[in-house]
Amino acid sequence: MISDPELDGTGEPRPTEQAERAEEPPPREGEAAPRRPWLWALGGAAIASAVWAGGLYAFGDRLAAPDLSYRATENLCQDFEARALGRIAGDLHRYRPRHQHDDHPAVRRAVCDLQNGESVSTFTVRAQVDLHRKADPGPEFDVPSGWSFAESGGVSTEEVPGLGERARLLVEPGSTSVELKVLHGGAVFTVAAGGRGSEPKSPAEMAALRAAVVEDGRALLAALKK
Repeated sequence: MISDPELDGTGEPRPTEQAERAEEPPPREGEAAPRRPWLWALGGAAIASAVWAGGLYAFGDRLAAPDLSYRATENLCQDFEARALGRIAGDLHRYRPRHQHDDHPAVRRAVCDLQNGESVSTFTVRAQVDLHRKADPGPEFDVPSGWSFAESGGVSTEEVPGLGERARLLVEPGSTSVELKVLHGGAVFTVAAGGRGSEPKSPAEMAALRAAVVEDGRALLAALKK
């Protein structure tokens, strides 16, 4: 017969087991026998694992990578045609378009800078596409871009329906600049345009500029759609 490993051949506890039990103080009257420390440790580990697993289940949608339905671009200036803005300021691709991109594991960014000259009244345009691979950009969508004129304060916001999940125009009263931001899944598109050093435009001219920025922004989303 196979004997219990905790017993010797006589059926009595082995000396080591007896020593372990001798070290444990006997329970007082009405008290339960003390549990081994390692049992408490195992119990705590099991509870922690259950809580962590429950957290992953409850917040799995937040931990998942955001949906990206737009392709990356190697040269944004080739994909961003700026035709509507070109009707206002002339051919914006004729004068040294500048493209930059950064392929970071968290965010793939592409930027295109366009302008129609180098005079004090040069009309400038910037398009930027940020493809977020790790985190949802939605909570930070309302934060103005680091290079945006919108940080100067006193900016009016106009919602643009039917463009991405959310879209808004930032217009600084009395200026000549407009910025469009569009959020769609993990993609954030930005198109900013205006005259540097020029006089404020009339309401009709600003309305035309806003319409052109929205039209070119919509065309950019369509060009990069997978």
